[in-house]
Amino acid sequence: MRKKLIAANWKMYKTPEQTAVFFAHFLPMIAGHDRDEIAVFPPFIDLHTAIEATSGSEVAIGAQNVHWEKEGAFTGEISAPMLTALGVSHVIIGHSERRLYFNETDDTVNRKLEFALESALAPIVCVGEVLEEREAGLTEDVLRRQCTRAFNGISARKAAKLVIAYEPVWAIGTGRTATPQVAAEAHSVIRHEAGKAFGDEFAENLRILYGGSVKPENATALMSEEEIDGALVGGASLDPASFSKILRY
Repeated sequence: MRKKLIAANWKMYKTPEQTAVFFAHFLPMIAGHDRDEIAVFPPFIDLHTAIEATSGSEVAIGAQNVHWEKEGAFTGEISAPMLTALGVSHVIIGHSERRLYFNETDDTVNRKLEFALESALAPIVCVGEVLEEREAGLTEDVLRRQCTRAFNGISARKAAKLVIAYEPVWAIGTGRTATPQVAAEAHSVIRHEAGKAFGDEFAENLRILYGGSVKPENATALMSEEEIDGALVGGASLDPASFSKILRY
């Protein structure tokens, strides 16, 4: 049975002080919770504070992005060794906002994924279609392309820590949510592609999260679907009470 992963993507919110306050409230709310794996992805400047605040807890801390090189003249970027030196264990790769606003492509996702895995980070690779693609009936084609290119040249052994997040771009930050059935169908396509790339046994154990306006009101219905192995939560994860409610799905 795949253990669910509930991940909080804070995007460009919270200062280090606000991060410390969040965990001071959040950790007591989830004390003893061991049904799910929990990971929080703050902005880079908050990582040190988050790691200190969660020391001794079961909450993992991840980064929202990573470069594909170990070091170099890449102003504004951060490398996997820098993250692991801090104590970061997870990283988000290819989030739709990175693709939309910062020109990330399927090929750069592949390069980042390969180096993250080599650096012992647990990557959450995001895939998903925009509204125009869904309305044109291209969802499956988009998911197949994104998965095929992301997985290119990576072995099943190397990909052991891989997690995928299906995020229908038309649902992110809009208040619209894919129905549990629509999400499960997309997850099935992704799992099939993972089977082609890494083998059926790997695909059966691969965790595929849903991301797209996840909130306390819809968490139970989404998490009840067999194909949905957790959630990548955006805005609803910024408030400790709201995020803890999602964990009580």
